[in-house]
Amino acid sequence: MTPAPLDSAIPTLGPCLFHSPLHPIGAVEAPFKKDASDRILYHSHLLEDGRDVSTPSFEEAGARELIYFNPAKTTVGIVTCGGLSPGLNDIIRGIVNQCVLQYGINRVYGFRYGYEGLVQRYGHAPIVLRPSSVEQAHNFGGTMLGSSRGQQDIGEMVDTLEDMKVDILFVIGGDGTLRGAAEIVKEIERRGLKKAVVGIPKTIDNDIRYLDKSFGFETAFAAAVQAVKCAYTEATGAVNGVGLVKLMGRDSGFIACYAALAGSNVDCVLIPEVPFNLEGPGGLLEMLRYRLKKRSSAVIVVAEGAGQHLMNTGDDTDASGNKRYGDIGLFLKDRINAFFKEQRIEVNLKYIDPSYIVRSVPANAADNVYCSRLAQSAVHAGVAGKTGMLVGRWHGSFVNLPLEMVIHGRRKVDPTQELWHSVLQSTGQPPMTR
Repeated sequence: MTPAPLDSAIPTLGPCLFHSPLHPIGAVEAPFKKDASDRILYHSHLLEDGRDVSTPSFEEAGARELIYFNPAKTTVGIVTCGGLSPGLNDIIRGIVNQCVLQYGINRVYGFRYGYEGLVQRYGHAPIVLRPSSVEQAHNFGGTMLGSSRGQQDIGEMVDTLEDMKVDILFVIGGDGTLRGAAEIVKEIERRGLKKAVVGIPKTIDNDIRYLDKSFGFETAFAAAVQAVKCAYTEATGAVNGVGLVKLMGRDSGFIACYAALAGSNVDCVLIPEVPFNLEGPGGLLEMLRYRLKKRSSAVIVVAEGAGQHLMNTGDDTDASGNKRYGDIGLFLKDRINAFFKEQRIEVNLKYIDPSYIVRSVPANAADNVYCSRLAQSAVHAGVAGKTGMLVGRWHGSFVNLPLEMVIHGRRKVDPTQELWHSVLQSTGQPPMTR
C-alpha cells in the first residue's frame, strides 16, 4: 500500500503585504527564504527500491554483516597528529574498546608523538593499548599518545606498518594529517599491500569539508565563551575598557563566530574570511572610538588568522608546511593603544589569549558521545576493509567519506550566509571591509 503524501503545508493568517525591516548589513544581503523553493528534502536515504540513485549521496557509516579482516589475526594501530583538541582521548578509548570488546581484536598499538612514532629511527616505541589502560582516558585533556607536527618519510612509515604487521591504521588529525594519510594509502597500494587506513578528522577550527562539525568543537567554543565573558567583565569595569580576545581559527572563523553569539556581549568579530580596514572612516579603530564614546566599553573577538593582510609576515612556514601567521592579537593590542594615545583618549585594554586553555580541556558530555560514535564508526569501516577514507557526520547521519574528496580545500564561514549575518546582527558592527 502506497503511503499518503505528507501534508507539510504551514497555515498562514493571510497575504503578506509589508516589507521586512531587516536591511542589508554592509554588502551582506539578508538571507531571506522563499516558501516554494527553499526546502529541505524529507528523505536523507535512498529509497528502498533504488530510485533516485542519481542524487549525490555518501555511504552511511556503521557495521557491515560481512567484514574483510579476521579479528583473531588482526593488528590495529592508532596515531594522533597535529595540535591538541578536546576529545582525542575519547577517540582513542572508543577505538580500543570497540576493537577489543566488540570485535575481539587483541593487538592494538598506540604510536607515540604523531607520525614520528611511525618512523623507527626516532625511537618512540609504540605502546600496547587495552581497555584497562584507556578506562579513564576520557576524563583528561590532550592525548595519551602524544602528538607532533611535521612531515615524515612515507616509505619509512609504511615500513613500520609492515614490520609490525599492522592491518588497520586509524589516523586522528586535521587537514595536514589527513593529507599524510592519503599519501600512506598511495604507498600501501604501490606496494600491493592489504592494509586499511581510516581517518578521524580532528580540528577545533571546524574547517573539514563535508562535515556537520569536527569533534571537540563544542567543547572548544564553550571554553572560548568563558574567555569572552571575562573580557566583558574587564571591559565594563574600567573607564573606556576594551576586552580583546584572540581565539583559534587560522583560516576559518567558526569558533570566533559561535563564541560571540553565545556570549552575546561582543561588539566586533574579526575572522579570516572577511578582510577589514584598520585605518580610515570605516576602519576598526574609528569604529572602536565611536563605541567607546557611546557605551564606554567594547569587546572585540578576533580569530588568529584574521587581518593577516595588515602585517608583513613573509613566506616562512611551520613544521607542517603551513604559512606562519603574524600574531593578530598582539598587533591589534599595540595599534589600538597607540591610536588612542595619539587621540589623547584614556583607554584600558585587556588582552586575553586562551588558545591553549581552549584546546587542552577534556571533552564535554556532548563531545564525549560524538567521539564515541565516531570511534565506533571508524572501527566498523576498518574491519570491513574500507580504506582511504574518513568518518564524519553529515546532516545528522554518520557517513564514510573518501579522503581525496575531503583534503582539497577547507570549510569556511560564508560571509553571504546566515551564520555571518547572525553575527553582524548580534554585534551591530559596521562592515569595515577592504
